[in-house]
Amino acid sequence: MDRIERIERILDTTYGGMIFMSIIILIIGLIIMKVLLAISKRLLHRSRLDPALHAFILMIIKIGLWVVLIITILSALNVPTAPLVTLLGATGAAIALALRDSLSNVASGLIILFSKPILRGELIEIEGKNMLGIVDNIDLMTTHMHSLDNKKITVPNSLIVNSVVMNYSREDIRRVDCQEMVSYDADINKAKEILRDIADSCPKVIKSEDLIIGVSTLAEDGVIIDIKAWCKTDDYFDVKYFIEENTKKEFDKAGIEIPYRKIDVNIKNN
Repeated sequence: MDRIERIERILDTTYGGMIFMSIIILIIGLIIMKVLLAISKRLLHRSRLDPALHAFILMIIKIGLWVVLIITILSALNVPTAPLVTLLGATGAAIALALRDSLSNVASGLIILFSKPILRGELIEIEGKNMLGIVDNIDLMTTHMHSLDNKKITVPNSLIVNSVVMNYSREDIRRVDCQEMVSYDADINKAKEILRDIADSCPKVIKSEDLIIGVSTLAEDGVIIDIKAWCKTDDYFDVKYFIEENTKKEFDKAGIEIPYRKIDVNIKNN
């Protein structure tokens, strides 16, 4: 009984009541935090958000809940919270100013993960940066890629957001554009017929899509003929190599000359 009476006397005092209330708030707050984080995890797993966003969103929620809990406990202890809030704001502004480049990458990472202009496994090219590769992973700061010859490429997210990015994998089909040159003495109609037969003989060319064959340029060294055929995106290089290789073979068989640059050198003797 003495212990109970002693606890009651402590609680009857102002500080004792505040401390007791703070402990109750802490316990209830931790329980609420645990429940809210568990609910957030379930909602995120059911959402269509990129998994790279899950950890970031949970971290933001956790930090926010801790800030609210600490301010609530301080209020229960009659500690002025206005200076603390001001200090947190000033500290946040200073950190944001010091890390503005990093925060720019984080903001760009969020834009990429939400808008999904690129996805893991897609072949992309960043225009003007000589960067062509397959996306391996996208995190908040950087996008990780590997080139077609298996070089590792790490790109700041802000560069992707602020550049023109060509995505070669997003569509199911893609057009293969080839240019074949023949001499001015060659039979243009015969060359076009050969190119059409080559496209028709390629099993990976989509026959239902329009095949375009025509003279595009009268160049200095010869006549350039365009051949534009459609295929599945994954078959792009197979179709391109098929057309280029068989063009050389069939032109040779038909006696159609593929011109190459020639230089006439005249030596003048005094």
